[in-house]
Amino acid sequence: MPIQPVAKLELDRKLAKLPPRQARWLKAAGFTGAEGQVQLAPGENGGIERVFVGAGDGKEPLWVLGDLPSRLPGGRYRLDAGYDGRQATRAALGWALGAYAFARYKKRENKGATLDVPAKADRSAVERAAEAIYLVRDLINTPAADLGPGELAEAAQKLARQHGAQCRVIVGNALLKQNFPMVHAVGKASARAPRLIDLAWGARGPRVTLVGKGVCFDSGGLDLKPSAGMKMMKKDMGGAAHALGLAAMIMAAKLKVRLRVLVPAVENMVSGNAMRPLDVLKSRKGLTVEVGNTDAEGRLVLADALTEACRDKPALLLDFATLTGAARVALGPELPALFANRDGLAREIERFAAAESDPCWRLPLWRGYKSGLDSRVADLNNISESGFAGAIYAALFLQAFVDDAVPWAHFDLFAWNNKTKPGRPEGGEAMMLRALYALIAHRFG
Repeated sequence: MPIQPVAKLELDRKLAKLPPRQARWLKAAGFTGAEGQVQLAPGENGGIERVFVGAGDGKEPLWVLGDLPSRLPGGRYRLDAGYDGRQATRAALGWALGAYAFARYKKRENKGATLDVPAKADRSAVERAAEAIYLVRDLINTPAADLGPGELAEAAQKLARQHGAQCRVIVGNALLKQNFPMVHAVGKASARAPRLIDLAWGARGPRVTLVGKGVCFDSGGLDLKPSAGMKMMKKDMGGAAHALGLAAMIMAAKLKVRLRVLVPAVENMVSGNAMRPLDVLKSRKGLTVEVGNTDAEGRLVLADALTEACRDKPALLLDFATLTGAARVALGPELPALFANRDGLAREIERFAAAESDPCWRLPLWRGYKSGLDSRVADLNNISESGFAGAIYAALFLQAFVDDAVPWAHFDLFAWNNKTKPGRPEGGEAMMLRALYALIAHRFG
């Protein structure tokens, strides 16, 4: 059964080419080509002969088919559009992402609508991206009771086995012996031991290192979150999910890079041995950190991981974290905040983000604010007493643990859809994965 996208501006031209009864049907149904419109056209025998879907301005096919897997009756469908290979690939990916459902705990209705991959589409690219995004969504959507530091490590080890990678996990007090003291300090209050996940893949090519915040649940620690703030904290490991998802795309494509993924996996909980406000922690880098707030724990675990990441002098270092509410206040849930220590790198990321319809927005590493992290008793504080620029202060804190010689970008993201859109169901979401894969493939592929 053919699916025909129709943009608003081309409606009259398309109507003129249709059989008169179909054109009359669309006009009577009020079909305008607006984004999200779906109209089934009956055939002479009473069955469905064609599906028309609104393509809006017609410029971006990615989400045109995103609603259809859940809206169309069961059956096989094909895309009937004059798309080139890139457009056909994006349209097919939109269908695949719209077919996602998190069904671990509740059965989901499957209407049985399937799309034949368009002949011009790159099927492997569609599958690679869809599988990685499904992985990210599944990890974020899983409740913390079933996805603690151990289970997150198991997910990384499973991914390593799939692609012939190596995965080493440092657990509990071994973190102290191997000099990851801030990872240990944040996670030690939980009954589930903290750990550092270290995945390595590839024997040749430039080094690309991904770091992801793996706080599997964040109570806030002794600076306890209120219930409203704690409710969604199962998704505080969204950065780790992104690092693993991007790694999955890179390994599946067999890009010629030496990939490393570092995930500090912890729970920030409350117990008699929890870190306290104004404790002073030693870091892997040797800097001392005063804990101004125990709820600013993500930057602490990332700091140790970033220090280790820089030891290899990677050609590109990317970190992902659901780090600050301030980034969401500034940019809302759909725009990850980008920070970078190279203007050229930032521009390149923005270019691929625009090309892939995978948006972000750059915020500055404003050096004038660095003094806001000063401490009277330690090398720096993990927060600023200022009520302003919280995302910038967090990024500046991380920058203190990144070697200036290493090209680095930090993404402060939400990793969640507050409402369902075509191809983007409510729940855990991958952000910047497609853009960053395209950048890495372009640079090193």
